[in-house]
Amino acid sequence: MTTPLLDMRVEAKCYGERTVLAHTEVQIAPGEVVSLVGPSGCGKSTLLKIAAGLDAGYRGEVRMDGAPQRAPSPRIGVIFQEPRLLPWLTIADNVGFAAGPQGGRDPRVATLLEEVGLAPHAQALPKSLSGGMAQRAALARGLFGQPDLLLLDEPFSAVDAITRMRLQTLLLTLVHRHHSAALLITHDLDEALYLSDRVLLMAAGPGRIVEQHRIGADHPRRRGDPALASLKERMIEHLESAQLA
Repeated sequence: MTTPLLDMRVEAKCYGERTVLAHTEVQIAPGEVVSLVGPSGCGKSTLLKIAAGLDAGYRGEVRMDGAPQRAPSPRIGVIFQEPRLLPWLTIADNVGFAAGPQGGRDPRVATLLEEVGLAPHAQALPKSLSGGMAQRAALARGLFGQPDLLLLDEPFSAVDAITRMRLQTLLLTLVHRHHSAALLITHDLDEALYLSDRVLLMAAGPGRIVEQHRIGADHPRRRGDPALASLKERMIEHLESAQLA
């Protein structure tokens, strides 16, 4: 059996007396795109923080290629719900921030900015960008370290519908081009079905994975594909029957 790129086994994660996650397992294969879907408060963001090495206060283990993982790693890129660009740095320096004060001069930055369509804005400040452009810069920054795994916490929720669809397509292009895997939190089933190889449904009280759906359709996918619509209906039925929605 092939060793997963990411192998998470969280026996328990608690905040005081409240158990947020229990008996939760997630495995991600190299190059795979997986979405986490579930109600607010079920522990999706906490699970992502544990995977990123940003939260070590849990019982269980996280492994990358079989090696224990308890701290942030350059092999993992994180993209948040908001771009979180540093306002005093140029877009180039934001993308190359991990390389130090002159990180924007790193040759990888120019390549990434070209890939996300921001090459003309390399020396601009974040305040001059639209929301979609800022999130494209965040995608480039997340890929700067050439990570094996991208973790994305509702990265497109703050933009309009058309921009969101364009960013979804861009994300797929980038992960395939850079041979990265991705674990994505979303509340949008259409987004999960369009992007993912698998969709994991989470329940609350405490948070746990209750079902997974493997998406058989090849990329690129048609957003109006009847097979995806049928799978969406089954997922909604499960969410309603489990009282997760």
